[in-house]
Amino acid sequence: MDEHIRLEVVTPEKVIFSEEVDSLVVPGAAGYLGVLPNHAPMIAALKVGVVKYHQAGQAKRLAVGGGFLEVALGSKATLLADSAERAESIDPLRAQAARDRALKRLRDKQSNWDHARAQLALQRALNRLRVAETVRKK
Repeated sequence: MDEHIRLEVVTPEKVIFSEEVDSLVVPGAAGYLGVLPNHAPMIAALKVGVVKYHQAGQAKRLAVGGGFLEVALGSKATLLADSAERAESIDPLRAQAARDRALKRLRDKQSNWDHARAQLALQRALNRLRVAETVRKK
């Protein structure tokens, strides 16, 4: 039996992560899902949220902007993300600026901004700030 999961996190631009992990928890569309080695095969839709994984006894995080998770036989998990960033790669000032832009667009009642798109941008920015905060607390 496998003791680890091969986790690959892929965005349309590049492979963000491809390593062995002990376990992971992902933000499924219907709630968070846990994956351990030898998990049953499955496919799940993901929402904007935090991917938490354990590697060599340490808890680590990634910010994801939605996508899909496929768990395959042989303890392999592939996360196809709309966007993804490791906690240590997030620029908090840039995330804060994105949050401020989204809030401004949501407050501007006269504009022709797409409200749903601005709401999603706000969710992604807040998620990135939440994940970046975990690095600063260490």
